[in-house]
Amino acid sequence: MAKQTVVILFGGASSEHGISCATAAGVLSAIDRDKYEVIPVGITRDGAYVPAEDDVEKWALTEGTLPEVVFEGKTVIWPSSGSKELKFQDEQGVQTLGNVDVVFPVLHGPNGEDGTIQGYLELLGLHYVGNGVFASAAGMDKEFSKALFIAAALPVTPHVVIHKAEWLANPEGILDQVRSLGSLPLFVKPARAGSSVGVSKVKDMAEFSSALEIAFNEDTKVTVEKGLVGREVECAVLSGRNGSKPRVSVAGEIVVKTREFYDFDAKYRDADAAELICPAELSASELQELQTLAARAFNALGCFGLARADFFLTKDGFFVNELNLMPGFTPISMYPKCWQASGLSYPDLIDELIQLAFERN
Repeated sequence: MAKQTVVILFGGASSEHGISCATAAGVLSAIDRDKYEVIPVGITRDGAYVPAEDDVEKWALTEGTLPEVVFEGKTVIWPSSGSKELKFQDEQGVQTLGNVDVVFPVLHGPNGEDGTIQGYLELLGLHYVGNGVFASAAGMDKEFSKALFIAAALPVTPHVVIHKAEWLANPEGILDQVRSLGSLPLFVKPARAGSSVGVSKVKDMAEFSSALEIAFNEDTKVTVEKGLVGREVECAVLSGRNGSKPRVSVAGEIVVKTREFYDFDAKYRDADAAELICPAELSASELQELQTLAARAFNALGCFGLARADFFLTKDGFFVNELNLMPGFTPISMYPKCWQASGLSYPDLIDELIQLAFERN
């Protein structure tokens, strides 16, 4: 049987560029080379598409260093006019990289995870892994994802949305809305960013303005969420084949040890800051409820392919925090860990996601 050719697309013009490179390293290391030909394509921080090395170590996350895609004189030319041939141009002229069967975009953050690259790939007529334009856009925007969860009668973290212009025009009115959330702490988050970039935990309202400033450096829209007392638990969700219902993994749990919350450094730079436990210790009824809520949240955003569903388990039950529609995908990330604990290996998970791409309507 002929191999299918997969473009692994990573990097991107976002603050999560380096994390995307690390995710690509994970996929490159685990994809079944007997079944797939791989063409790595990077996107520089300036948005240029370039041929990338098929080198796991180059793109892997190392302590204190984030990998980066840089322009080295070669520019990728995407297929056009019904062609599937991927090319690149350099000072020697135009050369081929081969015909593309499917693109696996492992991009995190704006300009990649938010529907932009998904729309581009649809215009090119290429199959691609993961969520479509609408779900990607909705999942990237905390205001609208929470609105869709509420519309689906899902329990959502209490929150308010602040636009930068509104804050500058009427700070006291905004503060009244924030105080309506009740007691501290609060979490101030850019509405359209991930990997906890720009997120602050506010334990004293004297810190609030500074936290907003940090978040506004990433986005002109911010969500302020009430800090809930409870456990952070997650499930991995995978579309069913042939339109069947979503599949949901066992649960994982994040236990923060040395930091205030599961921030960027805890996720990617400080291995001792948090422990990822999978499977999490839940009762059978708790796990069933969590899996049901995760599938409902997946459907509420119109997801396809994959998502990691993040929840808080409090004394009042589960609350949806968010859906991450392109979760971290290194071998130690929670999404593949949860599937491994559920009996689906990392290479088989990648294979399943690629084959699902061919079922997209």
